[in-house]
Amino acid sequence: MPSRRDFFSRIQDGLMGAALATLFAEDLGAKPGLYDLSPKKPHHAPKAKAVIQLFQNGGPSQVDLFDHKPALAKHAGQPPSRDLAAEVRAVRETGGLMPSPYKFSRNGQSGLEISEMLPNIAKAADDICVIRSMFTTHLAHEAALFLMHGGRILPTRPSLGAWITYGLGSENRNLPAYVVMDDPKGLPVNLIQNWQPGWLPAVYQGTRVRAEGSPILNLHAKDEYPAGIVDMSRSLLHRMDAAHRDRHPGNVELEARIANYELAARMQLAATDALDISKESDATKEAYGINDERTASYGKRCLMARRLVERGVRLIQIYIEGQIWDNHNKIRAGLEYACGKTDKPSAALVRDLKERGLLDDTLVVWGGEFGRLPIAQDPGENAGRDHGPSGFSIWMAGGGLKRGVAYGSTDEIGYRAAENRVSVHDFHATVLHLLGLNHRNLVFEREGRNERITDEFPARVLADIIA
Repeated sequence: MPSRRDFFSRIQDGLMGAALATLFAEDLGAKPGLYDLSPKKPHHAPKAKAVIQLFQNGGPSQVDLFDHKPALAKHAGQPPSRDLAAEVRAVRETGGLMPSPYKFSRNGQSGLEISEMLPNIAKAADDICVIRSMFTTHLAHEAALFLMHGGRILPTRPSLGAWITYGLGSENRNLPAYVVMDDPKGLPVNLIQNWQPGWLPAVYQGTRVRAEGSPILNLHAKDEYPAGIVDMSRSLLHRMDAAHRDRHPGNVELEARIANYELAARMQLAATDALDISKESDATKEAYGINDERTASYGKRCLMARRLVERGVRLIQIYIEGQIWDNHNKIRAGLEYACGKTDKPSAALVRDLKERGLLDDTLVVWGGEFGRLPIAQDPGENAGRDHGPSGFSIWMAGGGLKRGVAYGSTDEIGYRAAENRVSVHDFHATVLHLLGLNHRNLVFEREGRNERITDEFPARVLADIIA
């Protein structure tokens, strides 16, 4: 039998592109991979089947969005306490306590207090659960992002999405189980490490999907060939893959590479359909803000996420450009931009999922790696807020959660999580629980020990917010 190198050296470029994937048919005799994306049985009955994470890089300011603190106005300009001052990185740029310039109002039957900066999310108040007592352990973006996504401040850990995919597999063999949609204006901090598999098999890494141009690069061949020739090339490569795999049993990277080639072939039809929002009604496009330059990019990705969930994709993460919530100065302009870009599409996603009966078993998560401090940075007309890891807010919706509730609280000025404190590991344990996975039992044996996303840290499932 000729080698793979011989085969690729003889075939024309266009056909080679088509031949990078295998047959659309099910198993044609190759041995099953050591690790694959076949559906796995959960540890217990799940409440959610899928997760859409709207990740807000940079650290949204809780006291300007979800955590109303009248005491800040009462004590405006006063110097920070010793504990608070110890958390400030740029001491010379620090001012006194700074109240929010925005009005808060109670919304819906639940009466959730939400800032005027998020009018559309406010309309969805009765469908979301706000956690106001999140805290993390590091105030640098890079380390805090590694912790939020992988459970440790180390850059080599598998992401939450990789763990979920490892634990549950995929419900649709024609689409990736784990999809990532980054912003066309730029990758987030830590780049693709946010969705890496770490030392889990590479098959569990997130698949990037673009909102502009071809959603997935090199998905289709440069030139079209008759179906018979394409099928023949795929069949030949399938047999060669099987033979090569038999000669290298247990090679995890090889298994992942072959699995990705097979998935690429099936995606040529499935992904093209799933990501084609032109099939949506004008009313739906308007609801997501696709006709508005400010919201078009984010809205398109939120709508794509809904279409992917409908087709059984397990996890979708949507990122924003760089870290637009990192408002060290000019916080008014920064929040207006970030909220203007994300508020309408985020609320439309929740509403659309609800109207289609998908919100009950789809968990939507909104939040960043930390929050902001309640004191002024660069005090004056262009004041902002420094990083605030000790207390911040996120919200979640659907997926078996109670709706229209607020959980936990920070102290009087919104600095430190006080009541019902929620760690990053608590958050991970709760997301996994809703998907039917016990965080203590979701393990991967590595170098003689059982690794898990919560590692040896204490973690609890937030039972009080589960319906």
